[in-house]
Order: sequence, then structure tokens, then C-alpha cells
Amino acid sequence: MKDGWMSMKRARDPRGFALVAALLANLILLAVGIVALNLSTGDIRVSMRSVGDKKAVNAAEAGLHWLIVNFDPANLAAVTVTNQPVGGGGDPNTQYTIEQPTEPTTGPAQIPLPGFSIGGSQTWGQARYDARITGRNTAYNTCMTIEAGLGHGPVEMGTMSR
Repeated sequence: MKDGWMSMKRARDPRGFALVAALLANLILLAVGIVALNLSTGDIRVSMRSVGDKKAVNAAEAGLHWLIVNFDPANLAAVTVTNQPVGGGGDPNTQYTIEQPTEPTTGPAQIPLPGFSIGGSQTWGQARYDARITGRNTAYNTCMTIEAGLGHGPVEMGTMSR
């Protein structure tokens, strides 16, 4: 009987519980560490994407400014640009593309300009064009497209020929 009582006492020995508790505590700390690491790397990915989006928008705006300065309705192909790096020694991965401007598919091709009428049937206005400018950053794999309407004038809108 005495041996049975000794074996029951050893089964209730608290020294084994300390090892199990230490292992469980380490697993909980490991899980908390993994969650913290995932959250912080997710924030880094979001901020990197934000930087790439801003660079793409800046490239598209630079392309729009270039188009406004160099726009020539007599030679629309001259303002077509492909993968042009943003000037000023900036990031070579930041580029813009300008598609050839076209006449609008909706609305009038010309709109009158008040105050430019000379008299009679002679009316002056602006010719309308649609343009698409795409900015991209290849380092962040981001892209942004701006669709803009351009007006060029004054152009004669009257039906009289000279």
C-alpha cells in the first residue's frame, strides 16, 4: 500500500507544471510577436504604395504641364510622348506617357468665346481636344491616368470663307 501512495504523490508534484507553464508563456509571446511583425510590415507596404502613387500622380501632372506648353493643334502627333522621364534629374523610374490628343467624341468640337465676335456672321471660339496622360513609377509599380480637355483658340467658327 505504501508504494501506491508514493506514486500518487509523484503525479501531483508541481515541478513538472513549471516547465509546461513556461512553454505556454513562450508560445503566447511568440504569437504576440508574430502579430506585431505582421502589423508593422503591413504599414510599411501601405506607406510604400502611397509613395508610389504620389510619384505617379506627379509624373502625370508633369506630363500635363509639358502638353499645355507644347500643344500644337496643327501637329497633334508632335505632342505624343512615350515613357518620358520627369525632368530635373529626378527619379528615372518616374515617367509619363502622352497619347495623341483627339477631337472630343461627345459635345461640340468648338465652343464660342464671348467677346471675340467681330460682327456680322463671324464668330470666334475655342477648338476642343481630349488628351490622356499616364504617369507611372516602375520602382513601385504604380500608375495614374489623367484625362484632360484642352481648348485652343481663338479660332474662327463662322461659316463665311475668306
